[in-house]
Amino acid sequence: MIDLTPRLQLTSISKRYASVLANQDVSLTVLPGEIHALLGENGAGKSTLVKIIYGSVKPDAGTVSFNGFVAHVRNPQEARALGISMVFQHFNLFETLSVAENVWLGLDKHLTLAEVTQRISAKASEYGLDIDPSRPVHTLSVGEMQRVEIIRALLTNPQLLILDEPTSVLTPQAVEKLFVVLKKLSSEGCSILYISHKLHEIRELCTACTVLRAGKVTGHCNPQNESNASLSRMMIGAEPPALEHRAAKVGDVVLDIHQLTLPRIDQFGMNLNAVSLSVRAGEVVGIAGVSGNGQRELMYALSGEDNRADAGMVTLFGAVVGHLGPAERRRLGVQFVPEERLGRGAVPSMSLAHNLMLTRDDAIGKTGWKMGWISVKDLAKQADGIIARFKVKASGAHATAKSLSGGNLQKFILGREIDAEPKLFIVSQPTWGVDVGAAAQIRGEILALRDAGCAVLVVSEELDELFEISDRLHVMAKGQLSPSLKRADATVSLVGEWMSGLWPTAESIDRVVNEVSA
Repeated sequence: MIDLTPRLQLTSISKRYASVLANQDVSLTVLPGEIHALLGENGAGKSTLVKIIYGSVKPDAGTVSFNGFVAHVRNPQEARALGISMVFQHFNLFETLSVAENVWLGLDKHLTLAEVTQRISAKASEYGLDIDPSRPVHTLSVGEMQRVEIIRALLTNPQLLILDEPTSVLTPQAVEKLFVVLKKLSSEGCSILYISHKLHEIRELCTACTVLRAGKVTGHCNPQNESNASLSRMMIGAEPPALEHRAAKVGDVVLDIHQLTLPRIDQFGMNLNAVSLSVRAGEVVGIAGVSGNGQRELMYALSGEDNRADAGMVTLFGAVVGHLGPAERRRLGVQFVPEERLGRGAVPSMSLAHNLMLTRDDAIGKTGWKMGWISVKDLAKQADGIIARFKVKASGAHATAKSLSGGNLQKFILGREIDAEPKLFIVSQPTWGVDVGAAAQIRGEILALRDAGCAVLVVSEELDELFEISDRLHVMAKGQLSPSLKRADATVSLVGEWMSGLWPTAESIDRVVNEVSA
């Protein structure tokens, strides 16, 4: 006899934070072996809901039932003991510890560190999630940190696995491998609650879907019977606007990198080896590649955080800047958005207004110094302008960065840099973890910058994104950069091959492209 007892059942869950009602009377049922999507725009209440399930947040009202019994989950440790594991969008890792030590903290203490290390290696090999258990977490890229979180969850052999944007910084090949894993887990009876803004993933993977809008359930469906357009309408009430990608009106070279060679800062980093590229005014140049292949080191060298390069290896408008720091490069018109939102892109405990001052010297200049004090009122007014322009869901300029959902914080950080009217805009993972509407808005703003004459360099592991907004593409692998490839000549299969580092010389690119096209 088939047991139809729900693996997870939420009944009338409500949660309020001060003036914000995050969840209102939410009910949801996940069956054994079901892959169930939780869909909603940024700030819809998804993260709060799964934190309630995982014991990180206590609901104000409602009940959580697991395997037919009411569960009062007081903390994540109790959730794991029940058989619930979770991979957070914002990672819960101790940066000073190794991968193995981080994983060990969440597992049964009868295991030795050596046994945990062996299990990590075996699980990583089994699922194609390459990671070195001995590496300190602070040396990992965002994509590598995500692999750690996924492996840690899988090692607990969960009955319910909650995944919050698990593929946001994974390559298409890694996503395919992950889906094989998830479908196998599902066939073995593990239930999966899957949060993603990638509608094609939900339609491929999930057989049930609950849609949230403004903290309320607005619909249930089988996503395999829906289209991207119909799911968008359920989620945000409309389809995202189509991007207008006009032909580029390319101007002079703004950024020129010539044979940039840098030894890695630590033993787990990546050497940069003879990296060369140029970005002209009025074009978007994209860099694709698997996380951990030198993208982070390149971004540090371009932002000025790492200024060890010979000065002439990096030029801006023809002037050598390789020796300059971040503040000096910003004064020359460079604005930079890192992949790490909290801690590098924004200080979690600081207000949005005060976060303006991290990268915007003009924010201080516009407010002016009044007898040695910055005008907080004027600063807040400027932050409110960014909030309004970029449709950031926040309680106002004085809201702390950590109080925003991941997607809304991303919009604010991007807005802060775009509002500076840069001459060179460098952005890493621009739409990581944002909903389809916000992603369309961000990509539209990037193209608007390009059309206004700004030079734009985008590093992304989202190939669809790079194909949508780039005029030219490079691929990064093993600390090296491929020759330039026109967007019209790029295909998923070709770029995928280049991600292994096997690309032809610049002289033979045309021949390879012609062969692929034929």
